[in-house]
Amino acid sequence: MGRILIFTGKGGVGKTTVAAAHARRSEKEGKKTLLVSTDMAHNLSDLFDQSFGKEVTAMSKYLDVLEIDPNYVMEKDFKNIMRAFQNMISSANVGSSNQEDITMLPGMEELFSLLKILDIYESGIYERIIVDCAPTGETLSLLKFPELMSWYMEKFFPVGKIAMRVLSPISKKVFKVELPDKTAMNDIEKLYMKLIQLQELMKDREVTSVRLVTIPEKMVVEETKRNYMYMNLYNYNVDGIFINRILPADIDNPFFDEWLNIQKGYVEELENVFVQSQVYYIRWYDTDLCGMEAIDKICDDVLTQPDLFDVKENLRGETYEITEDGYLLSLYLPCMRKEELDLHQSGTDVILKIGNFKRSIPIPNTLRDYSITSAKIEEQVLKIQFVKGN
Repeated sequence: MGRILIFTGKGGVGKTTVAAAHARRSEKEGKKTLLVSTDMAHNLSDLFDQSFGKEVTAMSKYLDVLEIDPNYVMEKDFKNIMRAFQNMISSANVGSSNQEDITMLPGMEELFSLLKILDIYESGIYERIIVDCAPTGETLSLLKFPELMSWYMEKFFPVGKIAMRVLSPISKKVFKVELPDKTAMNDIEKLYMKLIQLQELMKDREVTSVRLVTIPEKMVVEETKRNYMYMNLYNYNVDGIFINRILPADIDNPFFDEWLNIQKGYVEELENVFVQSQVYYIRWYDTDLCGMEAIDKICDDVLTQPDLFDVKENLRGETYEITEDGYLLSLYLPCMRKEELDLHQSGTDVILKIGNFKRSIPIPNTLRDYSITSAKIEEQVLKIQFVKGN
């Protein structure tokens, strides 16, 4: 089983450098590694001071680099998926269904980037895939889009027999949902299944982890906390945070005394928030971190743990459990204030809205006759009680 590490953070905090350092460390361990960027800014080219084409570039025996061009990926690798989208658009009677129409749909470029990563993972070529994502907001759009797309497809197209319920561990393991034979499915259903496979991979806590990169400054810290909450809202496993640009405590200059106190306060705040995740500290370097030599500095100074690439034990996922009254859905939502949450049940879904982000959690088939009777927050965990109706 391979490993996928996804790095994100506010623009300019050093996420590309941290991701590249992980890839470099993996290469040094003799593990076949792919460093892939979904950021259209092409930061990897700037970091390594060389241009990368639209295909995988071999940097060494164990390290390859890829900057994904979604349009190129659509044309080259996913013609069958494009056909499925064309069929879907035609079925919805929304007019013409050429490729230009499809690429104009919000989120489609991000989706094809993820589908490319799914194909690469399933090829088995790489033991580790390190993903340098775009800044926070774009990454959230990237990671939530497959689930959102699947939800809309289930609502508006004849794919109900496949059921979104397969996404929930309780559906597969407890309720024993069986998937249909792929040969019996049409293009739209195959696309739906591809989206489900993509979500299962991205949310598989034995394979995929999200690691956040931040710096000890007020606006960045607040965005990092929100990012952490939203990642948990969509049930992604955040197992590490890298606090970058920390001033050395022994700096001999009174000018920095106030900055040291400010940074100390924000570092402590992040430590208190990320008690479930590993915290890594990166000192302030007095030079730009570009090129392999700079990346090696991060490896030697920070990425020294022997378990760096191990799956970190994190039980705070989206879970169901049987209670005396019915079922309890628990979802870890750190940094959330009760007044920010809007929750209600709508048909076969639980609708959660926090700020500008909304998630529709499909109710497993077994719970279709159940209703929400209570919801409360305990130790940053949202607990939703389902009781069978009369």
